[in-house]
Amino acid sequence: MAERISEDDLIARYLAPIAGAAGLRLVDDAALFAPPAGRDLVLTKDALVAGVHFFPEDAPDDIARKALRVNLSDLAAKGARPEGFLLALALPADFSESWIARFAQGLGEDARAYACALFGGDTVSTPGPLTLSITALGSVEQGRMVLRSGARAGDALYVSGTIGDAALGLRLRRDTSGSEQLTREESAFLLRRYLRPEPRVALAEALARHASGAMDVSDGLVGDLAKMMRASAVAAQARLPAIPLSAAARRLTAARPEALAAALTGGDDYEILASVPQDACVAFEDAARAAGVAVARIGSVQAGEGVVITDAAGAAMRFAQSSYSHF
Repeated sequence: MAERISEDDLIARYLAPIAGAAGLRLVDDAALFAPPAGRDLVLTKDALVAGVHFFPEDAPDDIARKALRVNLSDLAAKGARPEGFLLALALPADFSESWIARFAQGLGEDARAYACALFGGDTVSTPGPLTLSITALGSVEQGRMVLRSGARAGDALYVSGTIGDAALGLRLRRDTSGSEQLTREESAFLLRRYLRPEPRVALAEALARHASGAMDVSDGLVGDLAKMMRASAVAAQARLPAIPLSAAARRLTAARPEALAAALTGGDDYEILASVPQDACVAFEDAARAAGVAVARIGSVQAGEGVVITDAAGAAMRFAQSSYSHF
């Protein structure tokens, strides 16, 4: 039988310790947050549903971390630093107090690590699957939010980190075929990249200072690059050999070439895609290096419309589906 705990006790015991000053100890109906002087607020929201965004059997702390981190990734892409977040948590009837304890532990550790305290939210029961939603608040120096629509012809295109790890990790989670090509450490790496994305919060300042446009790669590099170019009314060309892949992804896609399309279009990367004016490229690369975030120049923005990815031979690649879509 599931352990019983009241909503008030759940909040007081597990969520209130995560709250910052703006959360008023979670004893009120709202938070009180004073925007930092000289900075604009940036707000973002993502919802996660069991069986859609994560497996119901995933560890509670992994679920909590992913929920917060995907929002922090959106803030980072706007050049914003985290300030706090609101949590909505819809729990199925069979939840246990031990599940909540592990969830809160993971959420609290990340809230502290990313200096993003809980401001408040809501807890409810649901007859459906576990569902949670986070609204994250960030701030950026006034006038410096980096828009998706800011890319201009002549800009260089960059991505952070490595692309495709999470999509390949999900592929391994669903079907272990191909895992025989990987070491145990490489398989664990890909699975971890799916479970725990790494928001590039440290890159936010470099983006705010030097990027003309940016977004986080959540639905697949090919599709998200196309979205950014449409929003900016320009075109793009990127080169496959320049797109950074981890050692595990390179090994898996070499053994199973069909996995390459999944890596480029599958989503869940939560890396940053940015356009940078040519005269700012050196400064951007230097700032990224100083922040400890690897960035790779993968192509350029051009006049026109559409996106072309060329392979090592210079031929345009074709994809059956450019990105993940809920609908």
